[in-house]
Amino acid sequence: MRSLITRPRVLAVLLAGTALAFSPLGGQATAKLPVDQLSNPCFTPKEGPSARGGHGADTRELSVAEQKAIDAKTAQLVAAKQARGLAPAAGKLAGASVPVYINVMRSSSGAGDVTATQISQQIAELNQDFAGGESSAAANTGFSFYLAGTYRYNNDTWHTDGQSTTYRAQTRKGGKNALNIWLVDFAYLGIATFPWDYASNPSIDGIRVQYTSLPGGSATNFNLGKTASHEAGHWFGLYHTFQGGCTSTNDSVADTPAQSSASSGCPTGRNSCSLPGVDPIHNYMDYSYDSCYNQFTPGQSTRISNAWTAYRA
Repeated sequence: MRSLITRPRVLAVLLAGTALAFSPLGGQATAKLPVDQLSNPCFTPKEGPSARGGHGADTRELSVAEQKAIDAKTAQLVAAKQARGLAPAAGKLAGASVPVYINVMRSSSGAGDVTATQISQQIAELNQDFAGGESSAAANTGFSFYLAGTYRYNNDTWHTDGQSTTYRAQTRKGGKNALNIWLVDFAYLGIATFPWDYASNPSIDGIRVQYTSLPGGSATNFNLGKTASHEAGHWFGLYHTFQGGCTSTNDSVADTPAQSSASSGCPTGRNSCSLPGVDPIHNYMDYSYDSCYNQFTPGQSTRISNAWTAYRA
């Protein structure tokens, strides 16, 4: 297991600098944060007892007021599109087939590469997770994924997520409906952007994922490809299940029981709040081990559908 403990537990900040040359080898916030911190830094080092839990900010900080304002804006946009016949009827899910662009950010020596088989398995994992294929309790979100292209770059700085605003702007492909995944080697398991930030920062939209978390990778407890599913959940508009802690607002989804903090491992029966329901440790939006994840809920599916309709359709 490769230790990342020596890497600083800090947010991915905007690094100033000029664009670096790259070699394609295949195919083609809270207020006052720098633009790159509009992304959601997910997770800290991939080893040790903390693993995915106990690691500082995973998403950009949102006050309860901002969270409610975003939800109100989303509802307003959905209603406006429904009135024009541009959205599913109330109670219906949007659903779509999402093009996925895989950007493999290798070092100059080729470190950080992944195989075509791993990429194919990652797409399959996304499809399984968002279709509810792992549990009878899981919801089918109505979304599927297909590989639109794989691109490989050799750049030491980009490989470790340096100058991330620059490299995303230079390599992102597709429109607002396209999921770009950048595979890098950094101190997190993943980083994502929210859909409501696309309009102001389209060039950085997408998710960054630790390349060793792909199926068959070396990230112990996190190598089944479910980091990408978690990050895609943010990209679709989901918060963590522990958003807001033990509050009624929580993650803005009614059927995910409130929890006081992120889970670690797979703590069956954990109940960290006095509110109804045990902690949703099997939900993709907690911080459980990959082997513990197996569901999105119907309420999360509705939220994904509404955010897609409002910001990505």
